[in-house]
Amino acid sequence: MATTYSTNTTQADICVAAGVNDALLAVGRVVFAVLFIMSGIEKVMDLSGTAAAIGSKGLPIPQVLAALTAALELGGGLLIVIGWQTRIVALALALFTLVAAYFFHDFWHMQGAERIDNLIHALKNLSICGGFLMLAAVGAGRYSVDGPCTVHTTS
Repeated sequence: MATTYSTNTTQADICVAAGVNDALLAVGRVVFAVLFIMSGIEKVMDLSGTAAAIGSKGLPIPQVLAALTAALELGGGLLIVIGWQTRIVALALALFTLVAAYFFHDFWHMQGAERIDNLIHALKNLSICGGFLMLAAVGAGRYSVDGPCTVHTTS
């Protein structure tokens, strides 16, 4: 037998709850993006090393891909932090993360400890992709560049 609950929720209660959720979302965006910002900075500082790693996987135009990768990681991470075009950037970074897992953590070609290490990294990338998909679904929240653009109506 189902039980029905009746609550007396006021508009103020809803706003308070939304503020807490938006604050957590803002902190989460910053923490989530740190990995990509740091990785992007690392790649910018060593574009030739990044290009060599990309070239070692047989990918074409490694210098161009290295620059694009550095720009996407650093720029995308910063855009996630400030919350501008969050949904689009989150989808781009989700796709990038899956592609990176496929080419750089190809555990199915490995044996022993190397296989286990790369399996863990591939699964982490998959989890990160899931986080980006959730961010794409909910958006940046109120505390972002995107947030104030949202039109709120009251009845």
